Amino acid sequence: MAITLVNPDGLPEVELYRQVSVATGSKLVFVAGQVARDEHGNPVGTGDVAAQVEQAYLNVATALAAAGASFADVAKLTAYLVDWTPEKFEQFMAGRARASAKLGGAALPPFTGIGVAALAEPDMLIELEATAVLD
Repeated sequence: MAITLVNPDGLPEVELYRQVSVATGSKLVFVAGQVARDEHGNPVGTGDVAAQVEQAYLNVATALAAAGASFADVAKLTAYLVDWTPEKFEQFMAGRARASAKLGGAALPPFTGIGVAALAEPDMLIELEATAVLD
């Protein structure tokens, strides 16, 4: 594996991700922001944060697989979340858990969640991008 995930002493341990990702591989994979669209471009989970998070994670997994990678190879995830409030965290985690179950578990790479006013289309509630490293 080209990625080692670490929670170093002196930083809080966070349930959602690890604080540090050490990459030793030589092939970088950059996945464009993925949203809640099915393979035909149709909206998934309109108005449902958990459903949109699940679909975005599944789309990232599909993109990673096309490059010969998986979530185990992800060095960094960034989520752009529309009108984010702490009350939506449980919905986010539910969607992530459903995607993880479908994908056979999920790694916990460093993660940044950024609240935004809007995304490209009005029904989009999340956009998820990933950077992976392969040997």
